[in-house]
Amino acid sequence: MTAFATQLIQWQYKNGRHHLPWQQTRDPYCIWLSEIMLQQTQVNTVIPYYGRFIKGFPSIKQLAQAPLDTVLALWSGLGYYSRARNLHKAASMIMQEHQGQFPQTRSLIQQLPGVGRSTAAAIAVFSYGKYEAILDGNVKRVFTRHFGIAGYPSESKTQNLLWRKAEELLPSRHQKGSIETYTQALMDLGASVCTRHKPSCSICPIQKNCVAFNDNRIKQLPTPKKRSPLPKKEAIFLICLQQEKIFLYKRPATGIWGGLWSLPEINTSENIEMYCQQQLGICVAPAGSLATLDHQFTHFKLRIHPRLLQVTSQSVTKSLQGIWIKPDAAIKHAIPTPVRKLLEQNFLAEIHHA
Repeated sequence: MTAFATQLIQWQYKNGRHHLPWQQTRDPYCIWLSEIMLQQTQVNTVIPYYGRFIKGFPSIKQLAQAPLDTVLALWSGLGYYSRARNLHKAASMIMQEHQGQFPQTRSLIQQLPGVGRSTAAAIAVFSYGKYEAILDGNVKRVFTRHFGIAGYPSESKTQNLLWRKAEELLPSRHQKGSIETYTQALMDLGASVCTRHKPSCSICPIQKNCVAFNDNRIKQLPTPKKRSPLPKKEAIFLICLQQEKIFLYKRPATGIWGGLWSLPEINTSENIEMYCQQQLGICVAPAGSLATLDHQFTHFKLRIHPRLLQVTSQSVTKSLQGIWIKPDAAIKHAIPTPVRKLLEQNFLAEIHHA
């Protein structure tokens, strides 16, 4: 066993995380769900969502049989909704192509929608004790700092080098439970010690041989991606009120917020009254002003200008199909995070006084 692996395993036994909900099981469904939820999301945020999701869909079969709307509703607020759509799609694939049995090899797991090499490896390790290497964001940070590996970690040349390093450092195959403990140790070290900002180098078990620490390069590694400023966009969100209900429509299945229920959205140059007449079949009058809301996506920033409108009359003809629903019920639907914020922070109070 490598000295690197030995040190991490010993550290994990004493200082690692041992009581996370998904650590108490070998059920691949539970482990798969946790790994998907943990993509780009912190543990403390995931825990309550994980509990509710498992309670709502206790098995792969029940997840596959559930309407996508119900799945998205339980996911609402966690963000990156393609993860939920891929989970639902993958559950159906497991039922149809694997007779309801979760696949047992990394290569087969990796064929599921939304599962990459590292996620598939982690599932195989924690579910079946498979001898696989992982390389998520935390592990990349640990490796680039410890071994002084420059270059943006997701560039192919750097990533290939990191994968080779990940495979070389694996513990011995012969020590029972070592691969699971080592894999968890890597995750925990990156999450709690070798953090992105202000890492706790003084308590790091592998500090002695860390190139970044010894060469004072902690802030330079991992090499950041060369970024251009995020483009900025603006949109108007329409909050149409009718008998204490608001109008929501279902967004297209693909694209941003795919399949979620949202407020009607128009460009800042569009005419609100004309849009409401043509698309919603309603006439409206202004009912109050609300503060703008900024929301950041991976590739751009969105400034939302909410407009509170009172419906004055309604016709039969309309192009945009949707539902009229009370705000407290809307929050229980699968809605985008900024819409949830608008409802919780502003609209409930405004609606009751409208």
